[in-house]
Amino acid sequence: MDDLIHELPTARWRTSTLSGDDGSNCVEVAALSGGHHALRDTKDRTGPALILTPAAWAGLLASIKAGRLD
Repeated sequence: MDDLIHELPTARWRTSTLSGDDGSNCVEVAALSGGHHALRDTKDRTGPALILTPAAWAGLLASIKAGRLD
C-alpha cells in the first residue's frame, strides 16, 4: 500500500459528475496502479485519501448504481 500512497501527489484526480454545484458534496477519484482507486474530499485536497482495492472499488460502484447508498 505504501507504493500507492506515493502515487497520490501526482495522481490525476477527477471530480464526481454528481457533485453539487455549490461544492458542498464534492468527491474526487483517481485511478492508481493495479486497478486501485483513491477517493478524497474536494474541499480538503491536502487531507486524507481513501485507497480502495479493485474489489472494493467494484463493490462501491455496484452499491452506488443499485441505489443502496442514497
